Amino acid sequence: MKSTNEFLIPFIGLKLGKHQFEFKIEKKFFDEYQFDEFESCNVAVTVVLEKKTTMLEINFKHLGTVNVPCDLTGEPFDLPIKGKIKLVVQFGDEFNNDNDELLILPHGEHQVDLSQYIYEMIVLSVPHKRIHPGVKDGTLQTEALQKLNELQVKEIKEEKKEDDIDPRWDKLKQLLTDK
Repeated sequence: MKSTNEFLIPFIGLKLGKHQFEFKIEKKFFDEYQFDEFESCNVAVTVVLEKKTTMLEINFKHLGTVNVPCDLTGEPFDLPIKGKIKLVVQFGDEFNNDNDELLILPHGEHQVDLSQYIYEMIVLSVPHKRIHPGVKDGTLQTEALQKLNELQVKEIKEEKKEDDIDPRWDKLKQLLTDK
């Protein structure tokens, strides 16, 4: 994905201390990553960057909803999500982002791109099994459920009573008891 200027934070001109940034994440953000599991997205991300003399500490928090299909019914619903991550940025000889919680930037760098961390934070906060709240409380009404109710068998046939037993079986039972 190409970096957009919206998520590039130029830390070189910031004073020491805490600085807060707000981002509104929508479906267009995930389209750039070619991630299509969300029908729509409305997530507010708060980033607090604390600049220190030799490093940066960045705290990410997000809260919002993503529209996803239910794993059981296939019906789309708004799933509330929230989460937070912490990132420490240090300076070294070369770029290194192998560690999830530590980012090493080259000494001459003057900005940090937060888009990948925001993407991962939101995607990882969605549970593996997504169940529509209507399924849990039994209030979900869908076309598929209505059609199944229409096709449901209304009458259950009664089992044959002993009077309706074939008389040949009675003769066989007598052979067992005549010994």
